[in-house]
Amino acid sequence: MNDLIDRLQLIVGDNGIISGPDLTERAVSYWDPSPTEARMLVRPQTTQQVSEVLRVCHECGQAVVVQGGLTGVVEGALASPDEVILSLERMTAIESVDAMDGVAVIQAGAVLQSVQEQLKDQGFLFPLDLGARGSCTIGGNVATNAGGMNVLRFGMIRNLVLGLEVVLADGTILTSLNQMLKNNTGYDLKQLFIGSEGTLGVVTRVVIKLFPMPISRQTALLATESFDSVVSVLKTMKSDFAGTLSAYEVMWNNYFSAVTVEGAHRSPLSRDYPYYLLVEAEGADPRSDEQRFQKVLEKVFEDGDVIDAVVPKSEVERDALWSIREDFEAVLPAYLYDISLPIKSMTTYVDRLERAFSEWRSDAKYLVFGHIADGNLHLFVTPFDQGIHHERCNEIVYGSLDGLGGSISAEHGIGLDKKAWLANTRSEDEINIMRGLKNLLDPTNLLNPGKVVDR
Repeated sequence: MNDLIDRLQLIVGDNGIISGPDLTERAVSYWDPSPTEARMLVRPQTTQQVSEVLRVCHECGQAVVVQGGLTGVVEGALASPDEVILSLERMTAIESVDAMDGVAVIQAGAVLQSVQEQLKDQGFLFPLDLGARGSCTIGGNVATNAGGMNVLRFGMIRNLVLGLEVVLADGTILTSLNQMLKNNTGYDLKQLFIGSEGTLGVVTRVVIKLFPMPISRQTALLATESFDSVVSVLKTMKSDFAGTLSAYEVMWNNYFSAVTVEGAHRSPLSRDYPYYLLVEAEGADPRSDEQRFQKVLEKVFEDGDVIDAVVPKSEVERDALWSIREDFEAVLPAYLYDISLPIKSMTTYVDRLERAFSEWRSDAKYLVFGHIADGNLHLFVTPFDQGIHHERCNEIVYGSLDGLGGSISAEHGIGLDKKAWLANTRSEDEINIMRGLKNLLDPTNLLNPGKVVDR
């Protein structure tokens, strides 16, 4: 133990290692306030230091768990007492911004919101956006193939990454910091590591695509009486906004009413509507964009699909609407689920949940919301008791997907929490290929062992 600390300290310096009481003061994650237990936490400052740390751990047979902002919900960054944590929290720089080609090179420990704000100051939009923006890191976003609110228009982070620098388990540095939109030269190796949850390599630097900052933005909170109307409004807005619809969030009544109770958020509409839509369009001509937005709203009202609406008149009012969708402290503690399925199957799925939870116990509650335009639903489920109810809730949430062509994970990954259910979504052949890739790139099983797939 002391020999390993000494060797790693020579690499990262006196402030590069945290252990003992200083380490246990850290929470396991945003979702779990328990003290962190690990042999040590190592904080390199460069890709070369990451390489040297992994080379030493590889020589010693020391398992390593890579951690980002600790906002994940599937125990993908959970460490055991005999593992070493590798944190990139000291690698936070935006190394370069190429205004001509619209690309930036970012260190993996950079916090998403900080990246967004720094690039905004330079006139650029990095469109990846999610509720954990203030804590999650670019490297963690890549490792989990993060999605969020703007997937409808810009895609997952997989669609926003041009190149990566990755350090393999033995310390090999794989540098592929491609900055070209088109580069059709053999296998696209970066795609192996996007969504791999730290099991195949450690992402240290990322080349991301940038977009011009939108000049106009229109937002509205709408209410509908039926899911058919939810779908009808989506079709209308995707067509009439001509590609500028950036967000289409749907909240079932059970979620909306749960987060707008006294002491939480104020509801700007009646809390009795079946569905609530938070929609946003962004463009480049404030006057014409505003006129088009108003015209579309009038159309969905005239069609009878929307029965009530609120349009914010200031940024403060817009933020208040988004906080209803993003700030769910009022419903915690609860199990958070993240699934995807075709839009046409969503009402069938929710009906199955209703039956299954009511048959299980009278006090069971499930709250539904999500980015349905990309097929993604989130669920909060109670009662919450990690030792008693979790497995039964898993059986209901994942089992209800049978025959609907859905996935147990839309954007949160697999980690430890969903590993037992992976075969419900991926075939045996697919899982065997995943194992083969793990064995090829990490033959001694030192990187995030036990996560995603078993060897």
